[in-house]
Amino acid sequence: MAIATLPVNRCDLPPWMIASPHFNRNPRPIEIQGVRRAHRSFFERLSRLAEPRARERAFRDYMDVVFQAGRPRSEASPADRRSLRNGYLRFLRGWMLDASSEEGAVLKGWVESRFGIPPVYHAGRIEKVDSREYLLYLSERMRESALTNAVESQFDLLYEFVQDELKRRYPGAEVFRLYRGVRNIGDYLVLDEPGENRAVVRLNNLNSFSSRLEYAWEFGCHVFEADVPASKVFFRADLLTGVLPKAEEEALVIGGDFDVAVRSY
Repeated sequence: MAIATLPVNRCDLPPWMIASPHFNRNPRPIEIQGVRRAHRSFFERLSRLAEPRARERAFRDYMDVVFQAGRPRSEASPADRRSLRNGYLRFLRGWMLDASSEEGAVLKGWVESRFGIPPVYHAGRIEKVDSREYLLYLSERMRESALTNAVESQFDLLYEFVQDELKRRYPGAEVFRLYRGVRNIGDYLVLDEPGENRAVVRLNNLNSFSSRLEYAWEFGCHVFEADVPASKVFFRADLLTGVLPKAEEEALVIGGDFDVAVRSY
């Protein structure tokens, strides 16, 4: 594979470690540098709220205040109003419709910049940096990021909120068993086949998974079953209800090389 991981990132572990199967088997917390310190008062407020729904409301209110996400100002220019509309909710919902969309490119770009893991699929497998697929990813990422209101900083805070919430709701849980429906295994680079119905596959740098096996079957005749580190869960729909309608089982997972069980019918 010609696409290599970036030598630097913006979190406290190197890219090669985060992307490795060893990390998935031996998970560690990941912190995006500076985010919790910059929003210390917000996380202190969360610690005083016992109810999950109260913490959800606190997160939404804080995003509205800090980033004006979803609240266009009447006195702003049309460009400013568009920027304010293009908050984190738009990108999460755009991803659900099509992971190879412009919104998907921005989310993959955030993973690449923060965790140092580049995408390996965007409207086709990315084989090299001068491929049509990679150039499409770059152009969509740059164009849409320029039109948004600090959307990567919004993703930073969303990730840290999700990590904080997982610790509160599932104390001591280091991994979650999740499922990904797959139409064509040939779309994935298989690095190893350590046993019957097992494979080490290179996933995209951001991937949709489900917490329910029966839901994953709706997306393909194969399912990857993976033990996903809690620290690689970027978003879970059940932690912010109503963000992704009819997708309460959905999780967005930071990728890399995963040892998976392969189920087929």
